[in-house]
Amino acid sequence: MPIRSGPVYEVTLFVDRDAVAACDQWLDAQVHASQLEAGAAHYHVFSIADDDKGRAGRVCQLRFCSDQALETWLNDPGASIEGYIASHFRDSASASGRVLRADPGHDIPPSETPNCLNCGAQLRGQFCGSCGQRSQSRLISLWELIRDAFGDLFEFDSRLWQTLVPLLLKPGRLTRDYLQGRRARFMPPFRMYLVMSVIFFVVAFFDPREEFGLLFEPASDAALATDSSGPGIIFNGSGADEAEDDCNIEADDVVGLPAFLERRLSVERLKQVCEQIVADKGQSLAAKVIDNTPAALIVLLPLMALVMKALYPLSRRYYVEHLLFFVHFHAFMFLLLTLEILLARLVTLLPVAEAVMTVSMVAVSLYIPAYLFVAMRRVYGQGRFVTTLKFVPLAFAYITGFSVIIVTTFLIAAFSI
Repeated sequence: MPIRSGPVYEVTLFVDRDAVAACDQWLDAQVHASQLEAGAAHYHVFSIADDDKGRAGRVCQLRFCSDQALETWLNDPGASIEGYIASHFRDSASASGRVLRADPGHDIPPSETPNCLNCGAQLRGQFCGSCGQRSQSRLISLWELIRDAFGDLFEFDSRLWQTLVPLLLKPGRLTRDYLQGRRARFMPPFRMYLVMSVIFFVVAFFDPREEFGLLFEPASDAALATDSSGPGIIFNGSGADEAEDDCNIEADDVVGLPAFLERRLSVERLKQVCEQIVADKGQSLAAKVIDNTPAALIVLLPLMALVMKALYPLSRRYYVEHLLFFVHFHAFMFLLLTLEILLARLVTLLPVAEAVMTVSMVAVSLYIPAYLFVAMRRVYGQGRFVTTLKFVPLAFAYITGFSVIIVTTFLIAAFSI
């Protein structure tokens, strides 16, 4: 029969090798003698895996008869195992405690005390007290395998959904909660940013006919001949003639440029880049721009955090807090634009597709600046008038920075094809 008694107070210790013997002696003598008198019905100490510093691991568990007995013991300053470790061993050891309560549905019978398959610690419940891994050693069904892989999608109380809803509908909520210490319920900010950016670029630019061409029927020869992106424009000689006509660059075109650019933008190099762009109708350039844009947008984040730092000099916020604000804002934009693209593809099936898209694009164009304004008020706590005075230069700086980043990305892409 599973154990059915009161709560357990568990202390996890990591002790330097030269202090292990003294610590074990104290645990065996003083704690064993005194804590049983304080209402503990059961006492047990066992070893666990060393930590990353090479210190020996120990777990001390005190099972109490009732919650009242545990409360009485916790209120006794002299009973604190963590306090004794801190005062007697100082830097040679560290200890942390927690209260464990019985899980009637998953208790392990006393005769079954297996070790954790991940870290080797002795198990005393559904989860390992050392590393947190579930004690279950095998998958019960195919559904559990699927749930383990896509649990955050199927469980509506998961961190994924608890993050996406406020990210989209509650401007500044995630940033404010994170800065106030409420973090465990949400996805980490930079992980969320990366996930949202990857999803956006996949939805926006992934072409299944290009990536999985083998799965689609090939186009007819006539279609290939008239396709502007097909090889006919190169092989029949017209592409070369067109490139020569459009790429007639003279030396005077690069006169007056800064020395840094003049050394790199020679006439020969400009003609080579131009001919390549004309030859494939800009496909190589577009691909390079798409590849470089995610990295370029990451560069924009710290620049905008500097602007925000300048706009709020008296806020006493660290630079990284302003950076966090724009990490959340960019993640919101990726999410919103992804939904807009999916809506655009869906409404093409409707007879009023054009009207629906017009309304949705206007709504998105208005929602993004409104979201930024409300987020600034919620995170920085200033009134509408003061926030407006800061919103205008921030919006101007953002548009300017975004334009510079995109132009730079375009130039880098053009001279790397």
